[in-house]
Amino acid sequence: MPMTTAPTVLTARALLLDMDGTLVNSDAVVERCWRRWADRHGLDGGEVMKVVHGRQGYASMAVLLPNRPMELNHADNARMLAEETADMDGVVAIPGAAEFLAALTGAGLAHALVTSADVGLSTARMAAAGLALPDVRVTAESVGASKPDPEGFLKGAAELGVAPEDCVVFEDSGAGISAGRSAGMRVVGVGPRAGFHRPDALVRDLTEVRVEAMWGGGIRLHVG
Repeated sequence: MPMTTAPTVLTARALLLDMDGTLVNSDAVVERCWRRWADRHGLDGGEVMKVVHGRQGYASMAVLLPNRPMELNHADNARMLAEETADMDGVVAIPGAAEFLAALTGAGLAHALVTSADVGLSTARMAAAGLALPDVRVTAESVGASKPDPEGFLKGAAELGVAPEDCVVFEDSGAGISAGRSAGMRVVGVGPRAGFHRPDALVRDLTEVRVEAMWGGGIRLHVG
């Protein structure tokens, strides 16, 4: 499967950015924590890793252990978040992420972080990767439903005061791409996971994205 699509130009009024796999490479710690969880529950680690990207932990657990009471998933999720927040070993920026965020901020272009991580985890991972947090952030605490539900992206658009159809989502996971589509937004896929879920455009990393300010606050994206 190709890792990039043909060069594409998209226009938008706001960008909604996932964190893990999109701005921050946290795969090493995600693998460590979730494979330990899989071992504790007698599950195959490889199969677990196919499910967990993009979702909040409790939502992944509900898929993997469908007969378990949800209150146990929420309790387990709290422990998992604490475990992940304490482990920053191997957390680095996705290539091009710092420059991409600086270009958006420098030109005053509307953008928000929309992540399944909570405030503590997202703050720690962005800091570990050396990335500035956007002013507008939608985290796990902000929503009642995890991706692939579109709530987070719709909330991000509303906080920026931009119609969903005028937003472009940047995502790496199937759950996130589905959420963006369900919100009525176009999606730029980032990295190898994204290519399996037919985003509107696909890039290897953020070095393949260039932003340009348009008159009136619009954004022109050169992708690929």
